Amino acid sequence: MLLAGSDSQGQQRIDVEAVACTGSTNVDLMQRVTSLTRPLLLVADRQTAGRGRAGRPWRAAPEDSLTFSLAWRFERPMHALLGLPLAVGVALAEALEVFGVRPQLKWPNDVLREGAKLAGILIETASDGRRGDATWAVIGIGLNLGVPQGLEQELQRAIAAVPELRKPPRETVLAIIASALAEVLTEFEQRGFGAFVRRWEAFHAYAGQAVKIVDNGRLLHEGRAVGVDMMGRFLLDTEAGQVAVMVGDLSLRLQDG
Repeated sequence: MLLAGSDSQGQQRIDVEAVACTGSTNVDLMQRVTSLTRPLLLVADRQTAGRGRAGRPWRAAPEDSLTFSLAWRFERPMHALLGLPLAVGVALAEALEVFGVRPQLKWPNDVLREGAKLAGILIETASDGRRGDATWAVIGIGLNLGVPQGLEQELQRAIAAVPELRKPPRETVLAIIASALAEVLTEFEQRGFGAFVRRWEAFHAYAGQAVKIVDNGRLLHEGRAVGVDMMGRFLLDTEAGQVAVMVGDLSLRLQDG
């Protein structure tokens, strides 16, 4: 099956494959990118070894989630893909709005709904061995359609879902998300993340709020969230001035903490 996403040259075709079960759609595509000739979207009903950022496991069941990965080739070297996770977040958020959902974006790669995690994004890259200046990106997305009983208690945090996406056919949901991704990825290749700063900030979950930046449990910065810059770095107003953070886990700092 093929999906079409428009770009400046006409139609960008995406091959689509569906499997009942696999370990990880990201791993599967990373093993195949050197043999691909055009974008490929791989969707799985169940992933037994799905991963989130920093290697965290992603719990998913067919009736409660939509999990897939998209392999996309950029005519850019790997270092020129700064900000790509944020641009992908914009694509997913804008696609969800089509279904009447108002999502939020949490830097660097989470999608929230009413402050709770709704979807995660994991991007892995590999150089195209046929051309030194080209890069394959494998974009993995896990989207909660429901919340399994007991999962919030197990994880000790709130989890969001979009049960609205269970009503239309899954193929329709995938087609809308894939089309949004194709348009965003094409524009990202042409213009970089700078073209998406304002679009990302329109969904910014913590704009103007007191937050902290932690890395592996270690506090790096705390202050008031501003937004992101042209490179996708998180901007934070601190007592020592504004800082731009490239990596770390963003968490909301409670006012009494």
